[in-house]
Amino acid sequence: MLWISAAHLWVAFAATLFLVMFHLASPWFARHLPEHGRALSSFAGGVAVAYVFLQMLPGLVEYNKPIGQYLLDNQWLTPFTELMIYIVALFGFFIYYGFELWAERYRDKAHTDSPIYGLHLAMFCLYNFLITYTMSLRAQSSMMATVLFTFAMALHFLLTDRKFSRLYHARFDHLGRFLLVCALLAGWVYSVLFDPVNVLIAAFMTAFLAGSVLLNVFREELPVSGLASYGWFSCGALLVTVILLLQTWVLALHVQAKDVLLFS
Repeated sequence: MLWISAAHLWVAFAATLFLVMFHLASPWFARHLPEHGRALSSFAGGVAVAYVFLQMLPGLVEYNKPIGQYLLDNQWLTPFTELMIYIVALFGFFIYYGFELWAERYRDKAHTDSPIYGLHLAMFCLYNFLITYTMSLRAQSSMMATVLFTFAMALHFLLTDRKFSRLYHARFDHLGRFLLVCALLAGWVYSVLFDPVNVLIAAFMTAFLAGSVLLNVFREELPVSGLASYGWFSCGALLVTVILLLQTWVLALHVQAKDVLLFS
């Protein structure tokens, strides 16, 4: 178990409200962005890709520790202790990819999309729930990582909302968007009500979320050539890369300074 401090819970709440705001504001962005949001889509893609490669994937190594320890303690699937976190992430990727294909095929064949829409939206409600449920853990481990994650997910929501509006325009704009907002708030409330957080469960949730984020980044945030702006994509990727490298450098200097004081 891991106790989350009240300060970090409030940071997570502020991040949750920021994400809620972007969900609610996404119709305004869709109407007012020039060139159908080409620059924003490309910039968001660059931000998301850099974040995935430099923060999310390396972070899975840290989350693998509680899972590996659990497997070792219970003598269960011990040969896979180093891979289990990635297996869970792969499972998340496959689950969301299946729902994406299912939704698009039913729509293309002009079938009724009532059950497909419900399942598709439910999976993204789970997606949002996991984002804010694990937000307090991110805040406790690194404030900068929390800010970057929130920023990347906010841009990401603009594009996923645009996809839902394209696939299920009337239903999503009438109620679906607000269900996604409720899922964000529910995730934060759950993390407050059930403190301390079970680290093992949080590790599985984070890995599952990482797999689904990977899918959505590469399907929704890498625009096709006609809609892409390589310049804006590069700006987004470069911005996040510089921030993360500076963060790593500052942390290394901090550790080095502590070691010098310890041995002096």
